Amino acid sequence: MKVPDPSTQYPLEGYKNLCFLKNIIKNPNIIVGDYTYYDDFEDVHNFEQNVKYHFDFIGDKLIIGKFCMIASGATFIMNGGNHLTDAISAYPFAIFGGAWSKAMEGKSYPSKGDTVVGNDVWIGHNATIMPGVKVGDGAIIATNATVTKDVLPYSIVAGNPAREIKKRFAEEHIDNLLRLRWWDWPIEKITAHTNLLTSGDFSALSDL
Repeated sequence: MKVPDPSTQYPLEGYKNLCFLKNIIKNPNIIVGDYTYYDDFEDVHNFEQNVKYHFDFIGDKLIIGKFCMIASGATFIMNGGNHLTDAISAYPFAIFGGAWSKAMEGKSYPSKGDTVVGNDVWIGHNATIMPGVKVGDGAIIATNATVTKDVLPYSIVAGNPAREIKKRFAEEHIDNLLRLRWWDWPIEKITAHTNLLTSGDFSALSDL
């Protein structure tokens, strides 16, 4: 049997509500790894519409790793939505030009840098990721969570603001998984070990 092709736009035959995400992205500041999929109740092209305040002139990037699972309605708030918080007013006078055009001279709006999602991350329905957040490999973001700070690898977070509920595995297993980085294996090796990757047999995994 053939290995799924990461360049396929719709990998499930006859079903266009799920795509390998990198194949529909047009914005060069959104970077997505192989086999990461997005499932949308209406149209997978909604994904880019759900990356909010992502303005070219700011230049921040949304970077998503390999083998991620992103549910319908997942939203990423980028740095273009930031306002001044330590000024007398948070109002963005300068963007309206005219007599207000110089209001930001010598100043800049706050930026938290790129938003980075690791590999093998599951982002639940209607979850929101705020600007500059780093989500570690293997993490799970629960439905409706609002993620305002970095998420550790292989942790599960939920709520608003999102808080860690638990670690998925014991620390020794997490360390081993981060060392193995199975998502970077050749696809032939991944394919040969899919039964193991979908099991809880960490002792066998450590032998690879």
